[in-house]
Amino acid sequence: MPIQINNNIITIHTRNTTYQMAVGEFGFLLHLYYGKKIEGDMSYLVTYNDRGFSGNPYEAKENRSFSMDTLPQEYPCYGTGDYRVTGFNMKNDEGIYGCDLRYQSHCIRKGKFAIQNLPAVYAKEEEANTLEIVLEDKAAGIEVTLYYGVIESLDVITRAAKIRNIKEKSCIITKASSGCLDFMEGSFDMLHFHGRHGMERMLERTPLRAGTMSFGSIRGTSSHQHNPFFIIAEKETTEDMGCCYGISLLYSGNFKCEAELDQYNQSRIIIGLQDEMFEYELKQNETLKTPEVAYIYTADGLTNLSHKYHKLIQNHICRGIYKNQPRPILINNWEATYFDFNGKKIIDIAKQAAELGVEMLVLDDGWFGERDSDNSGLGDWFVNEKKMGGSIADVVKKINDMGMKFGIWIEPEMISEDSKLYKEHRDWVFIIPERNPVLGRNQLVLDFSRKEVVDYIFDMIANILKQTNIEYIKMDMNRSIANVYTAVAGKQNYGTILYHYVLGVYDFLERLNTRFPHILIEGCSGGGGRFDSGMLYYTPQIWCSDNTDAIDRITIQYGTSFGYPISTVGAHVSAVPNHQTGRSTNIKTRGIVAMAGTFGYELDLNTLTLEEKEIVKQQINNCKKYWNLIHNGLYYRLVNPQKQHDIGAWEFASEDKSEALLNVVTLDTHCNAYVSYIKLKGLEEKAWYYMEQDKEKVYSGSALMYGGIPIPKMSNEYQSWQVHFVKVK
Repeated sequence: MPIQINNNIITIHTRNTTYQMAVGEFGFLLHLYYGKKIEGDMSYLVTYNDRGFSGNPYEAKENRSFSMDTLPQEYPCYGTGDYRVTGFNMKNDEGIYGCDLRYQSHCIRKGKFAIQNLPAVYAKEEEANTLEIVLEDKAAGIEVTLYYGVIESLDVITRAAKIRNIKEKSCIITKASSGCLDFMEGSFDMLHFHGRHGMERMLERTPLRAGTMSFGSIRGTSSHQHNPFFIIAEKETTEDMGCCYGISLLYSGNFKCEAELDQYNQSRIIIGLQDEMFEYELKQNETLKTPEVAYIYTADGLTNLSHKYHKLIQNHICRGIYKNQPRPILINNWEATYFDFNGKKIIDIAKQAAELGVEMLVLDDGWFGERDSDNSGLGDWFVNEKKMGGSIADVVKKINDMGMKFGIWIEPEMISEDSKLYKEHRDWVFIIPERNPVLGRNQLVLDFSRKEVVDYIFDMIANILKQTNIEYIKMDMNRSIANVYTAVAGKQNYGTILYHYVLGVYDFLERLNTRFPHILIEGCSGGGGRFDSGMLYYTPQIWCSDNTDAIDRITIQYGTSFGYPISTVGAHVSAVPNHQTGRSTNIKTRGIVAMAGTFGYELDLNTLTLEEKEIVKQQINNCKKYWNLIHNGLYYRLVNPQKQHDIGAWEFASEDKSEALLNVVTLDTHCNAYVSYIKLKGLEEKAWYYMEQDKEKVYSGSALMYGGIPIPKMSNEYQSWQVHFVKVK
């Protein structure tokens, strides 16, 4: 059994790790250890000292060495004399802050816990176990149930909390974290992934320093600026060795991460709901559920950590028929036409695409309402038949007759001021009375915290999906949220709206998946503004970035790979000069970069040369040929493009070490340049491998991994080299 209770010691074992806590004196739940698998009682690690200005629980009396200001804890709360960052805070009906949570009970059960209305890691009953620990403050009238989900084979431990008001009078929850990690020393680095629209998930590695570091989002989504996945690593940790902890929050809204190095060189990591603009009222017996956080520890470096998260997300977060299936190779008309299209132009694009082997056409923005620019039409989800030259069913049938699937773009959370829906239901929009709203992309936000709004939008879009054979949806969200206000009569607690907004988005997506299980949904928020594990529970892939430039994408996809598998990364071959950067990159290189994702095209294939069209055919063949290797193999980051600016390099290797696909792109060129060598990973040392492209060349696995292979000289920047190594039988 992976969960063991021995006296007051609670231990969780996975295949390679141990997580241990103890019910300490006076009922405080203390954290003892999380790391490489061990045996024994780790409570000896906790030291007790009389520290000046660190208060003591009343029950401790003269024992000044017992202080919550210095002891490691599982779920620290404000009000116990702990002055570090805390995971939980509340105020009672009189406005008094603080509580004092003490252990009450626990239970262990087979299977993995789920969270109603929120995404959660799932597993078969025989694959997982759940630990529940109940903490309580009777005086404050609050009960907190801590959930621990354990998938032993993957070294995954997940956490979440359910908060319940057990008193007659209402209370307000002002901070509700999903989990806390306390370490008794502080020599760690934080690896987090920041960015901006069009340049998401840029890796930054920063030492923990005295004081508090924090990042998160107050934009209504997990955001382009900061990702709710990060890593805590020992300073010596590299890709191939060293201890590190992954922390991934399954949530797509406002979040907050805090990392504190305290006065005694102890580290605390808090992750959960953003407490800014958060005040959640609980009446008697009402509950608040926090999002789930998935922890993984490894002693074998960052690559091993990434591999574990990739398997977790592919097999225990993503759902539906496409989670482990090849995705159709698509063409999206956006960069080919933007809003300037009609039904005939779309069919012409589809004809050329079908001839080259493309399997799906996606009709992006502009097919509905009076939508000829990004200034109008959102909210009016009915087909513009004048623009389409007839019904959408007619267009879909013609495309299906070519042997291609059909998909559409939607942005259900948004509304334009000139829409019919806005004129009829202005009260459904986030607008503060007597104040002009903040605009983003000249659009406003629908109040998805209200069920009637979600119902209406879902019914409109479902009506279109029922009319014809639509097999793909790209669901976008193109602005940050401001002016949070609900027009629901009597609703006074505005600190809950953004939380319920996210629940509304999840509800919408859950209904889509339930009603139309055959449809592949791709998430999007201006590209990567909502690229998180929570969204992947509903959409098995997410448009990685609105920046389709292949060279920028190397860096974006590099950062994304730390916490998310290739199968979730929406990536396309786009037009040149690139529409975001103006850079021109050859189609071979654009294809190799896009193949480190779900793969598709976003340009007018009719404009390509005959030579380029032949390359497209070969790319599609290669994508299908290597699909299993790319999507089910192990992904290796061979070069950090943020530091080594001459080349970008990555590799896919099969788990049985029988083959590997090496990808290299030149990022810069120099006169009389030196030779670059790349060392492969994930091969069998004593086996021999030949290059599929040149079977005369045979190398030992040890030679390729420890000696490396020279990169052939390329004539100029942005050239690429893709080579398939196959084990000699």
